[in-house]
Amino acid sequence: MELETFRWLLTDDGQRLLDAATAAEGTPLQVQRVLRERAAPEQVAAALGQVELRRHAIAKLGDDAGRMYFTREGLEQATRSTVARHRASRVGLVGPSVVDLTCGIGGDLVAFARAGLTTAGIDLDPLRVEMARANLAALGLGGAVEVGDATALDVTPFATAYADPARRGARGRSFRADDWTPPWTFVVSLLTGRACVKVAPGIPHSLLPDGVEAEWVSDQAEVKEAVLWSPVLATVRRRATVIGQGGLATLTEEDDPGADVGGVGAFLYEPDGAVIRAGLVTAVAAGVRGHLLDRRIAYVSGDAAYHTPFARGYRVLEELPYREKQLRAALRERSIGTLTIKKRGVDVAPEQLRQRLALRGDETATIVLTRVAGEGTALLVEPIRG
Repeated sequence: MELETFRWLLTDDGQRLLDAATAAEGTPLQVQRVLRERAAPEQVAAALGQVELRRHAIAKLGDDAGRMYFTREGLEQATRSTVARHRASRVGLVGPSVVDLTCGIGGDLVAFARAGLTTAGIDLDPLRVEMARANLAALGLGGAVEVGDATALDVTPFATAYADPARRGARGRSFRADDWTPPWTFVVSLLTGRACVKVAPGIPHSLLPDGVEAEWVSDQAEVKEAVLWSPVLATVRRRATVIGQGGLATLTEEDDPGADVGGVGAFLYEPDGAVIRAGLVTAVAAGVRGHLLDRRIAYVSGDAAYHTPFARGYRVLEELPYREKQLRAALRERSIGTLTIKKRGVDVAPEQLRQRLALRGDETATIVLTRVAGEGTALLVEPIRG
């Protein structure tokens, strides 16, 4: 979408067209035909594009999505609202103001403003800046947004500086920190002050600057991001934060006394992805009075049932044969037709294995394929209830 087209969309005529596009029924061609009687093709395309993006944004942003404006890339990069609220609450503990150096369409600005912070944002893209302004206004929130270069801004007047570098290079999405915008060298320099930076969850631990706290965050069992907190804001070296139906829970290296390795107990625990990324699987083992099945595999076992926000728990029903032919026979003998396959530490493609097993039956089951004492192991399990 061109900047001029978006600005038109914010006018009274543009808003009426957007309302009509939202309410329109019929096939895409029918809707376009009706709307083009009211506006130019590029304006109709912009309105219909916003309707589609708002629908996709609901999963990330909830009710706010219906009033906000997006580009496709801006929505892709936007933080899920639950995660943004958590980060904003931590930033609010530092001081009363924050500058978002890569504000995009303003998703994080919304969270900062709602946390009561004096909020400012900059971005290199004039269209995203205009959208960020419009989004703050649409939600009744304050904040200043301008076109600007993060690497040239003096951030010292703000209590905290925040950045979410675009992880795209010339060939598209990139996991190389040197390809980010702003680049990794800028991120490192920013982290010498009062700052936090959102990065990809897969960032290597070896890349983390000294003294920085790395916080991996999951929401509804999906790892969403890692956030680096500069040394003056850090409280630990590694943290896993888990957001779920019951609220928010956090685990740090201070909760990790280590754990031994042992055999399969009565219960199996599958640590949350944020816990695994943070290297805190042994903290989960300690929390459930259990042990690791293997030093290199993120499964925990024990003899007691625990409910923990940091892992999904299963009751071990029995050990099944690991070899495929014998496994198929054992599953058919139990009339299992619908099978969930979980695996760690073994070279198995669950979808391909499920097809080869060709199961038929009325029962539903879950199996875990992993290694115990170096040997392939298949466990029939069921979730811990209650």
